[in-house]
Amino acid sequence: MSFLFPPTPTVSVPVLGQTSRFPVHRIYCVGRNYEEHAKEMGFTGREPPFFFLKPADSLVVVEAGQTGSMPYPSLTQNLHHEIELVVAIGQGGRNIQAADAAKHIYGYAVGLDMTRRDLQNEMKKQGRPWCIGKAFDHSAPIGPITPIAQAGDVNNAEISLQVNGADRQRSNVAKLIWSVAETIEHLSAAWELQPGDLIYTGTPEGVAAVVAGDTLVGQVAGLGSLQVHIR
Repeated sequence: MSFLFPPTPTVSVPVLGQTSRFPVHRIYCVGRNYEEHAKEMGFTGREPPFFFLKPADSLVVVEAGQTGSMPYPSLTQNLHHEIELVVAIGQGGRNIQAADAAKHIYGYAVGLDMTRRDLQNEMKKQGRPWCIGKAFDHSAPIGPITPIAQAGDVNNAEISLQVNGADRQRSNVAKLIWSVAETIEHLSAAWELQPGDLIYTGTPEGVAAVVAGDTLVGQVAGLGSLQVHIR
């Protein structure tokens, strides 16, 4: 088979303790999945889960122990951080039941869903899709994947983010409105999940703006930390 130009290389994420890497298929994201974050965005109650996607090449892959670098994106004056637990799918499937979800999980990582909030809000006002606020280049920093057997009790892990050493976000994965297992059940009813899919599971309260020169350090207990510098 020949191509008109070289195909884009496969995006991959390192796996702790292994030389083989995790090839990325799709990136699914869950919106407003912590109650307090939903409230700070002007919503209340346990609404049905909803999803949006980011392209695989929006990842900023940060190797273990390294500091990633993300350029401040164009068109925005209000770039927000959103710290998230990321689920890495190792076994695909459709209509997966929550009770069986763990069988489909390869591991977990720490991620950031960076958001051009001003652009997102403008699209919401106009009733238009807000991909421009979420799915831009370099919008999805991620650290190494920890295999599920080594990840500990992720469903009850503390999740936090510091900016320049000061706390911005701090909560617990147990406060997810829709748990990881429930999210996989709902997501797999809409799409057939594939090995290589990543699920950004939502962010807790405390989202706020960052500027060029800021350093972000995100953590999920048992998964290490993710450090990213905005340039």
